[in-house]
Amino acid sequence: MTHVSLEKEIEDIRSEMYHAHLNDHKYEDVLKISQKLDQALNRLYGMSEEPRS
Repeated sequence: MTHVSLEKEIEDIRSEMYHAHLNDHKYEDVLKISQKLDQALNRLYGMSEEPRS
């Protein structure tokens, strides 16, 4: 996955979480989305730490 496509995925997940919160989804549902966002952010952070050739 490229850096740009991962950033797009992160924005999509953020939007999904925001709308779930606004629409009063169950706490557990919002939590799962939040965890998915955390995983994507960790992947992005890991990409930025990789040495570039």
